[in-house]
Amino acid sequence: MEENSTINELEKLEIELLLEALYRHYGVDFRNYAFPVIRRRIWHRIRLERLKTVSGLQDHVLHDPEVFKRLTSDFSINVTEMFRDPSFFRTFRSKVIPLLKAYPSIRIWHAGCSTGEEVYSMAIVLHEEGLLERSRIYATDMNEDVIEQAKLESFNAEHMQRYEINYRLAGGTRAMSDYLMIKHNQVKFHPFLAARITFAQHNLAVDESFNEFHVIICRNVLIYFNAELQHRVHTLFYQSLSPSGFLGLGHKESITFTRFTDCYKEIEHNEKLYRKVK
Repeated sequence: MEENSTINELEKLEIELLLEALYRHYGVDFRNYAFPVIRRRIWHRIRLERLKTVSGLQDHVLHDPEVFKRLTSDFSINVTEMFRDPSFFRTFRSKVIPLLKAYPSIRIWHAGCSTGEEVYSMAIVLHEEGLLERSRIYATDMNEDVIEQAKLESFNAEHMQRYEINYRLAGGTRAMSDYLMIKHNQVKFHPFLAARITFAQHNLAVDESFNEFHVIICRNVLIYFNAELQHRVHTLFYQSLSPSGFLGLGHKESITFTRFTDCYKEIEHNEKLYRKVK
């Protein structure tokens, strides 16, 4: 028992040293990610690199930028799809869109956008509600590779049937195919959707706000952060939201137990949609 405890403490120390080395050498900060998540992804990379220890991985990461790139890609959570959680988009359409229609211009930030499917979903909703032309969507992720993939404005055609179902469940008023072109087993979005989207790299752990937004969407990202980093991100979002702005979180995320609890009014509990009230 004592030996296992010693091994666990040593492993924890190795992981802390690896994350500190990443921060000092490369300027990327994963020190406040949830420990069980970061541990699993580190050991995933150790096995793929055919190494035996966290310290061995640290040596390779510090001396080989390609290993560093592969490890940080492992840390990036890239789970997304068109109209993911359709009920969220349906609720956004019914309860937030009517309020946005009074705005002369609309700025939306999708934080942790991954490869952009949910961003293009939002653009389709705005288009169908007559708001796209006066909207600008800023979509960011810490992973440069997924940002470049999002800029390609396409996805694999094998997902089309599931995405079409999601679109209908989300309250789509047309056919999703109206927004797409199929070429070489890839589905490409019509250019007018991408024209209102700006993709950029942004790390919630270290970067600051870059604008004031009427809507911030960050779904299923905060669950991978520890309490300290969650507090930082909530502060960043609060400071970035305009008065009466809207915040959308994932189903397992909440502003409850944060110091901002009284700063928002809940629009829809099940979909974690909030409006800033002070």
